[in-house]
Amino acid sequence: MPRPEVLERVKEAEAEAEELIAEAEADREARISEARSEADEIVAEAEAEADRIEEERLEEAREEIEEKREEIIAEGRRERNELVDEASDRVDDVVEFAVERFEEAVHAQA
Repeated sequence: MPRPEVLERVKEAEAEAEELIAEAEADREARISEARSEADEIVAEAEAEADRIEEERLEEAREEIEEKREEIIAEGRRERNELVDEASDRVDDVVEFAVERFEEAVHAQA
């Protein structure tokens, strides 16, 4: 094969190699870009899921707090009613005691 033909074939091979390299680099960049997009999408989905779970847990906590609050209020009402009942039961005794003391004081002054 004559030298000019060899030189031409070498140049063609180099051109083909450069073209293949350029295509490979473009393909690599496209794949990297696609991977980044997929990663961003995965991160966004994970953040949305985390937000949903957080909101769900907050709602559950609010419900638990409200239930506990209602229990505490109900217990406080029961205790108040018991105290009122006990006090009501003792009103007659206290009035009688006060009248006796008053009578004693009046008799003591006389």
